[in-house]
Amino acid sequence: MPEAKEQGAMPGKRIVILTGSELRHAFFRKFMALRPGIEVLATWCEGLEKSLGALVEKQTEANDLRKAHLKARECAERDFFQLFVEHAEDRSNPVFIPKGDINKPEHVERIVALRPDLLVAYGCSIIRGALLETFAGRFVNVHLGLSPWYRGSGTNFWPLVNDEPELVGVTFMHIDAGVDTGEIIHQIRADYCPSDTAHTVGNRLIRKMAFECAALVRNFDRLERMPQPPEPEVVRYYRKKDFTEESVKLLRENLCNGMIERYLARREQRDARFPLVRNPALETAIRD
Repeated sequence: MPEAKEQGAMPGKRIVILTGSELRHAFFRKFMALRPGIEVLATWCEGLEKSLGALVEKQTEANDLRKAHLKARECAERDFFQLFVEHAEDRSNPVFIPKGDINKPEHVERIVALRPDLLVAYGCSIIRGALLETFAGRFVNVHLGLSPWYRGSGTNFWPLVNDEPELVGVTFMHIDAGVDTGEIIHQIRADYCPSDTAHTVGNRLIRKMAFECAALVRNFDRLERMPQPPEPEVVRYYRKKDFTEESVKLLRENLCNGMIERYLARREQRDARFPLVRNPALETAIRD
């Protein structure tokens, strides 16, 4: 059966992906490279040396809840992504580097020499300097979180700790020198089922994000500049060090006490308090 075509879709895009090395990142790069209309010239994959898991393993204080949470995340990622990652053809041309090395001149020079149409960042280190300047307006950041309400680290974990499931989602933005502060292109919200865990919600959202990102890349030349949401009175900015035993305990309590079911009962009203940026070019795009 022939692939479905998007009406008015632009010619194929040659892209470079900057990402990590967790299973979810491998799923993303392999998935993107198999989408029609996208050629992944190369993918720079940063290592796990400074990951949240590595940080928790080095801690000397009690961290049983955090370890259990991260172990459950690994298991859930295997359930969602491992079969695809193991069996899908890899056209993403991965380049594996240590965490934090993406801004080194030798990598920047190789990326620039490939002359991609777009750069796509998902789960890599903060980008500095030359790449921002060279690819201004052609560099998309995939932020797992809804800006401007949540920025920094774990931005789909903390809304569930704070009893705000309506603020779990993804923001596609033009990258800048700040942390999750670029001009917003398009946003999506998480989908929920009763009795979900944080990990089933998150992985379902990552799958949805991958389809949305492929549509965004293919239709990049049709995207409209969107009015930006006003800056909220309180911007929640989190770092890895904020991930504590108490935060995992609060998350568990919220889930056990029916947080998701309460949200689903009033989803339309609760979502309306935080309207998303929805780009018209992607509202009619086909997610094949």
